[in-house]
Order: sequence, then structure tokens, then C-alpha cells
Amino acid sequence: MTLQNEITMTKSDSLETSRDETVNRVNALAAELKQWMETEPKLLSTNSEILLTVGKEELLQLNTQLEMVFSCSQAKRNKLKEVLKSEQKWLEEKREVLMAVTEQVTALQQENDKLSETSVLHDMKKKIQKVKEYQDHLLDTLSDVLEEHFPLPQQAGNTNKKKKLLMNKTVETPHEPYVVIDETFWPPYIEMLLRYGIASRHPDDYCRI
Repeated sequence: MTLQNEITMTKSDSLETSRDETVNRVNALAAELKQWMETEPKLLSTNSEILLTVGKEELLQLNTQLEMVFSCSQAKRNKLKEVLKSEQKWLEEKREVLMAVTEQVTALQQENDKLSETSVLHDMKKKIQKVKEYQDHLLDTLSDVLEEHFPLPQQAGNTNKKKKLLMNKTVETPHEPYVVIDETFWPPYIEMLLRYGIASRHPDDYCRI
């Protein structure tokens, strides 16, 4: 217990001593500052040559310092110029790459559009061809049905001619799909076509279907 008290007292004494020294030092500095403020400045010498020499030395020292500052500024300026030049070169390279990529993308898009149009046209032609083939198949089937169930009382050559004429007229000349009916057409056959809606008469000409 005694040892702890001694340690505590020693710490307290040390803190008090340090605080006192700090206060004394501050007071001394304040007194010195006051003295300097109250003292009038005096020339180092009244001799003009000495003053000139001292002034020259100070100017030379100041000039040296300014030259060092200027040299550092120039070095920094040159470095910035190099960095700027490098950045401009990099920017120009990236701009050229961007232009090349843009041109390539445009070319690919045009080629893709062209291929798409060609593919669409090809598909349309295939579909049209299939429709034509299907139409020919239907016409042939209809021709066979008519020939089997409603044969014309003419010779075989004339029968095929009439059959082709009636079925192909609408397809070949859609703007003028009517056929003139004369005595060479078998009347029951014409009547059957009209009755079942396969053919219709011209609204102004009874002899045309």
C-alpha cells in the first residue's frame, strides 16, 4: 500500500512539474515577443557598400530560389505536355478503331438485310410454286371427275381442248374470265357447272359463262 502511494505521488509531482515548465516557457516567449515588438528595427550597418553587398547576396539567393521554382514548373509543364500528347494519340487511335468497327457493323447489317430479303423472296417463290402445283393438282382432279362422271359427247381430242379451255380461262386471263358458249359445248355439262356454282353466266351476255 505504501509503494502504491509513493508511485501515485511521484506521478502527481511529475505532472505538476511538467505543467509548471510549460507555463514558464509560454510566459518567456510572450515576454520576448513583446520586447521584439517594442524594439525599433536597426540597420545592420550604415555603410552603403556593406548594405549593397548584403542586398546583392539576398537578391542572388532569391533569384536562385526563383530559378529553381521556374525549372520545376517547366519540368511539370513539359511532363503535362507529354501526357496530353499521349492522351490525344490514344484518343485518335480509339476513334479510328470505333470508325472501323462502325463501318464493319454497318456492312454486316446491310449484308444481313440483303440475305434476309433474298431469303424472303426465295420463300415466297417456293410458296407460290407450291400453290401453283396445288392448283394444277386440283384442276387435274376436277378434270378427271368431270370426265368420269360427265363425259362430253365429242371426240377425245375435242374433249381435252374444251376441258383445258374452261378450267384455265380464269387463271390465264383473270381480267376476262368468260368463255363464249356455242353448239360445240354439251348443254347438260354447262347446266351442271352453273347449278353447282362451278361457273356463272355473264350478267349481260347469256352466251358467255
